[in-house]
Amino acid sequence: MTSAIPNMPGAETPRPWRARLPRGATLGAYAFLLPALLVVGLFTLMPIAYALFVSVQKMDLVSGRHTFVGLRNLAYLVEDDKFWAACRNTMVYVAVVVPLQTMIALALACAINGKIRFKRGFVTLLFLPTLTSSAAMTMIFMWLFNNNGLVVRFLQEQFGHSINFLGDPQWALGIIMLMNVFSTIPHFMVVFLAGLQEIPASLYEAALLDGAGPVSRHWEISVPQLTPITCYVLTMGLIGCFQVFDQAFILSGGEGGPENATLTFTLLIYHFAFKNYNTMGLACALAVVLTVIIFCATLILNRFVRPDGVNR
Repeated sequence: MTSAIPNMPGAETPRPWRARLPRGATLGAYAFLLPALLVVGLFTLMPIAYALFVSVQKMDLVSGRHTFVGLRNLAYLVEDDKFWAACRNTMVYVAVVVPLQTMIALALACAINGKIRFKRGFVTLLFLPTLTSSAAMTMIFMWLFNNNGLVVRFLQEQFGHSINFLGDPQWALGIIMLMNVFSTIPHFMVVFLAGLQEIPASLYEAALLDGAGPVSRHWEISVPQLTPITCYVLTMGLIGCFQVFDQAFILSGGEGGPENATLTFTLLIYHFAFKNYNTMGLACALAVVLTVIIFCATLILNRFVRPDGVNR
């Protein structure tokens, strides 16, 4: 009796073994998933679908009347000066904050990962700003940088010159950037620190035997090994910066001033949705535009750095 040889012409390919689920197992699995699916559908999918519907309508929320306007909402946004001011402010905010918070968080993580005393105490102390609410952090920075704040009084006493940080369009957005960097660095630092502790010590020992210095070991071992972590940090920072709202809202009193210097995409969405009458369609259209921008920015980021750590 002859048997077919595997991987030879004419040989029968063995069928993969599949476990057979008992009757009703699939139905039971869907029954367990049903509560989560209902929550996702009710609070995620339905609002998204409704926002897409409203984005092409002119809607009055009070009466519920709506009129189909198509792409005229987008045409209005393109002609609106506030839209371009929000676009400019948000892009500058993302371009400055995302690289800055990533580099500082990585540098602090590498420093703490070294052989230093009181490591846990430093981590706890540096992580405190993340535990503070965004509203409270904004109030603290407003107290520091207002006309009677500590920073302004220090400049007045030391240099005889004061700066109106919150009322000057050249400084207002920078204060929000500084606040965001200060409050987000600790979280990303802990993420980088966790990634550094997963790198095998044998890699550093081999590099040390080859005569590599600390800077060389950092660039040749730590940075490549942290590529997936860096991709996560950049992606989350990118999404968070595009969605900045509460700092700009509190600092400007909801107006986006001075002279639209702190007006962001999300703050402009708030204006269209709740401050102006009969412009909910514009708010949803701008929300769709912001979603597309975030999606495209994330795709561009992943063209350069892949989550699996392989550079393209």
